[in-house]
Amino acid sequence: MNRLTTSEAGYDLARFPEDPRDPFRAWDAADAYLLQHLAEAVDVSGNVVVIGDRWGALSTVLAAHRPVQISDSYLGQRATAANLERNGLPADAVRLLSPRDTPPDRVDVLLVRVPKSLAFLEDQLHRIAPAVHAGTVVAGTGMVKEIHTSTLNLFERLIGPTRTSLAVRKARLIHCAPDPALPRTPSPWPLRYELPPDAGAAAGRTVTNHAGIFCADRLDIGTRFFLKHLPDRTGPDRVVDLGCGNGVVGLAAALANPDATLTFVDESHQAVASAEATFRENTGPDARARFVVGDALAGAEPGSADLVLNNPPFHSHQATTDATARSMFRGARRALRPGGELWVVANRHLGHHATLRRVFGNCETVAGDPKFVVLRAVRR
Repeated sequence: MNRLTTSEAGYDLARFPEDPRDPFRAWDAADAYLLQHLAEAVDVSGNVVVIGDRWGALSTVLAAHRPVQISDSYLGQRATAANLERNGLPADAVRLLSPRDTPPDRVDVLLVRVPKSLAFLEDQLHRIAPAVHAGTVVAGTGMVKEIHTSTLNLFERLIGPTRTSLAVRKARLIHCAPDPALPRTPSPWPLRYELPPDAGAAAGRTVTNHAGIFCADRLDIGTRFFLKHLPDRTGPDRVVDLGCGNGVVGLAAALANPDATLTFVDESHQAVASAEATFRENTGPDARARFVVGDALAGAEPGSADLVLNNPPFHSHQATTDATARSMFRGARRALRPGGELWVVANRHLGHHATLRRVFGNCETVAGDPKFVVLRAVRR
């Protein structure tokens, strides 16, 4: 936990789930720069909307203005709720929405934390633009390395004339003057594409990708490698596609074993919506599946899974970390029945085999190439 001090007060903030070993803060210089700008130069009144608040720092500081937060991250939403409680603020001070929810119909102050995904920014600006009026204050923020010409072009094309601030502590602000008369083309999202012939049981099937999902217009090479080496199983398995993304791995498992029951889990609302759309389009009415937005398998019943399939991320926003993978592995061990298996695909250099041996007591290399490895661990 770290303390963010503003011109008016100090706030104790933490990521979610809180881990005292986590070296990363729940806020950064970009958040602090935007909050300073608001305190010095903006009348924060009316309907306030915050898009992409990563761990709730902006929403917590602005809680007195009862903002609406639109976040794709379940963990970010949980962090916001926890940070409100941690600082003695009412739980209902911030209205939490996902990108799948209908946005407010009027916005007087629009604050945008620039996301890693340009596609997600495009989708969110398309969604919120009809609620913006000529008097709306629009301000974005991000670290210098996160703000590119393409970022500014999106604001310019979808909201109105745009300029940037000077950089402070490697952070920058985006100022945008809304133009309600601006002609806008329809949003291109979601995208759909057909899986290639080497995609295993899912070959030739159509994938739906909502904005912000990794490799939105093609099958990524790690998943392609995994699909070639999935376990060959039959019977009424309870299979979890953990960190499901667009659900291609779980779909392949379902097509290969029609008797299986699938659970798709991701902390991204957009990912779970993509997985459900992909699954429903490519399976029959008898196919059984659940779609869960959550913190990996933190809420799963012990012994509730026979097989967990996982392609863990190794980034948290701009930070490189194996914390998410470790959490996924521990959750998978709790959820698996004795004899149940976790199969993981990952970049070879990440060394997940060592982590799996610590968590499970065993790890087998199923397949590998110069870049990727497929690992198998068994719940003893």
